[in-house]
Amino acid sequence: MGKIAFVFAGQGAQYVGMGKDLYEKYDTAKMIFQMLGEKAVNLIFHGPAAELNTTINTQPCLFAMDLACGRVLHEQGVFADAVAGFSLGEISAVAYSGMMSDQEAFELVSLRAGAMQACAEENKGNMFAVLKLSVDEIESICRDMEHVYPVNYNCPGQTVVACSLPSTEPLQNRVTAKGGKMIQLAVSGAFHSPFMHKASDQIAKYLANKEFKNMQIPVYANVTATPYQHAKELLALQVKSPVLWQKSIENMIEDGIDTF
Repeated sequence: MGKIAFVFAGQGAQYVGMGKDLYEKYDTAKMIFQMLGEKAVNLIFHGPAAELNTTINTQPCLFAMDLACGRVLHEQGVFADAVAGFSLGEISAVAYSGMMSDQEAFELVSLRAGAMQACAEENKGNMFAVLKLSVDEIESICRDMEHVYPVNYNCPGQTVVACSLPSTEPLQNRVTAKGGKMIQLAVSGAFHSPFMHKASDQIAKYLANKEFKNMQIPVYANVTATPYQHAKELLALQVKSPVLWQKSIENMIEDGIDTF
């Protein structure tokens, strides 16, 4: 028999009304959403979308959605043999694994959101999914440009690039000239790039004196695409490093995971 992995969504997957059915049907989900406070819950269910899409709001709200889904599945008898999370979703994965409590994870997400939002405001930028080009072509474009970085290796044919605002139009021109297509992501900063180094340092300092439990199941890290070894370091490094999502999925399949 194969194995099951839960994979938790990252920033950009949020939408107004997400999780309302879970909140109304399952007490477990309601308790997780209520950690956010009444104002945030109202924002999730009723918007406006522009406010929900701001990093400092998106991250705690989507974290609650991710974790509620995992906990409800577990409660209904669907158990994960391993977990992974895309960017922000990695903290939900870590919480689900038992390494930290839901409250500890929520506090980390809140700190992370504030730190990343501050970096985004200091270093204005965008993120784009680049389609129809190979990884080699995209990496070549990034090497030839300033303040342009490949940051999410999602799947064959789709790599996300982060860039500064002044680099946006030149990047668009280069991608179009190569026959590619760009789709802007619903995020408020150039995440998983060197623009986030201050946020990474802040998270590392916050985690330095924290004591966490052993994980009960493997968590595949964004930074390495392999099960966590040094959790504190990876959680801090993650915000300024590329997400190796395709490789993470491939490694989970190699390790016997066949249901996601």
